[in-house]
Amino acid sequence: MLRRLLRGIASLLTTTALWGSSFPAIKIVVGSIDSIGYTWWRGLLTTFFLSPYILVMYRRGRIERDTLIGGAITGVAYTLGLWLQGWGTSYTSASNSAFITALHMIWVYVYVAIITRRYSYETFTALLVALYGVYLLSRPYGGIGKGEVLVLAGSFMWALQVILVDKYSHGDPIQFTFSQISVSTSFIILDILDMEIEKPNLLTFSVLAYLAFVSCTAFAFQVYGQRYIKPEVAVLIYQLEPVFAAFFSVVAISETIYPQQAAGGILIITSVAIASRKAEKHY
Repeated sequence: MLRRLLRGIASLLTTTALWGSSFPAIKIVVGSIDSIGYTWWRGLLTTFFLSPYILVMYRRGRIERDTLIGGAITGVAYTLGLWLQGWGTSYTSASNSAFITALHMIWVYVYVAIITRRYSYETFTALLVALYGVYLLSRPYGGIGKGEVLVLAGSFMWALQVILVDKYSHGDPIQFTFSQISVSTSFIILDILDMEIEKPNLLTFSVLAYLAFVSCTAFAFQVYGQRYIKPEVAVLIYQLEPVFAAFFSVVAISETIYPQQAAGGILIITSVAIASRKAEKHY
C-alpha cells in the first residue's frame, strides 16, 4: 500500500516539475507564433517523438485499443485547455494566467464531491491552503478581461482532463499519452483553412521541441501516477508547478523570489503534505 502511494506521488511530482520547467519556454513560443500554431506544432512534435514506440508496439501486437480511445477522448479536453490557456495568456499576464489555471483544482473537487460523493474536509482545507498559496506565489492583478475569461474556460478543460485521466489511466501510459496529444495536431486544419501555416524560426522550433519532450514525458508520468492517487489530491500536487517554475526561473534566468512568493510556495507544499495522508485510491 505504502509503496503504491509513494510511486504515485513520485510520478506526479515528476510531472509537476517538468511542467514547471516549461513556463519560460511557453512564454518564448507564444511571443513568436499564435496560439493555434503553438497548439498543433507542440502536438505534432510530441507525436513524432512517441511514434517509434507506437510502431514497435504495433509490430508486437500489443496495441491497446481501449487505451487509445480513452486517450483520444482525454485529448479533446487537453487540446482545448492548451489552446485556451495559450490564447488567454497572450491577453493577460503570466501571473493572472497561472492563478486562474489553478482554479481547476476546485472544479475537480466539486466533481468528486457531487458525482462520486467522496467528501474530505481535510482535502478541502488543503485545497484552500493551496489556492491561497498560488495567489501569493503568482501575485495576480487587474480585473477580468478577455484573457482572464479564456484562461478560466481553459481551467475547466484542465479539470476535465484530470478527471478523464483518472478514468482511463489503467493501460499503457505511453500509448495513452500518444493518443491524447495526437488530437492537438488537428488544429493544423485551422491554419490550412486560413491559408497561413505557421513557420517557427530556429529558436522557436528548438523551444517547441523541448516542450514536446516535456509533454510526452510529463503526461506519461501523470497517467501512471494517477493510477494510485485520487484526482482531488493529484490536482493539489499539480499546484507545485509554480513552485518548480519559480525555482527554474531563479536557476535559469536569475529571477528574484520575494518573501510573499516564498510564503506562497510553503503553503502549497503544506497543502500537499496535508492531502497526501488520504491520497491513495482504494480498489
